[in-house]
Amino acid sequence: MFCHVAPRPRNAEATRAAILIAARERFARESYDDVGMRDVAGDVGVDAALVSRYFGSKEELFVSVLDSCENGADLMTGDRHDFGQRIAHEAIFEAKSESKLRGLLILLRSIGSTKAMELVQRAGNERFFGPFAEWVGGPDAAIRARLASGFIMGMTVSREITGGYDLTSAECNRMRDRMASILQSIIDG
Repeated sequence: MFCHVAPRPRNAEATRAAILIAARERFARESYDDVGMRDVAGDVGVDAALVSRYFGSKEELFVSVLDSCENGADLMTGDRHDFGQRIAHEAIFEAKSESKLRGLLILLRSIGSTKAMELVQRAGNERFFGPFAEWVGGPDAAIRARLASGFIMGMTVSREITGGYDLTSAECNRMRDRMASILQSIIDG
């Protein structure tokens, strides 16, 4: 007599999430051109066809990975009147976010790939710069959104590359206040 064991139930949402996590890790470690669907599938222990079923193509998987990283949408939460202070405080004092760092690594590794840069630029414009410029509003909104985001990215990259600012607490407070003033003047136009 044999015992019939029901197959383990499949959890499509958990499998999709595992694939996305594996892809995010791959794209953070390797260039876009060096990552294959089979590599990601192998990391999760599934067939490459399943990765294609959930994400379609490598390009769609990459865009999903970009979407899963913190993309700066938090810049648009909160009131406009304290934008500079809020963002400057985060840039100077708050602990680094692994998700943001992973996203930055993915962007940096994408620079060498024409296809990846095309996807990064399209996703960035559609999902961040366009909405941010709309949130900024008023004359030269797109210019002001680019200036603010460039300043924030520069400060963030500077902090991560150097391992911090190597300043006293008082100096960090003054830097936060200056950064806040600059950011607020950009947003206010």
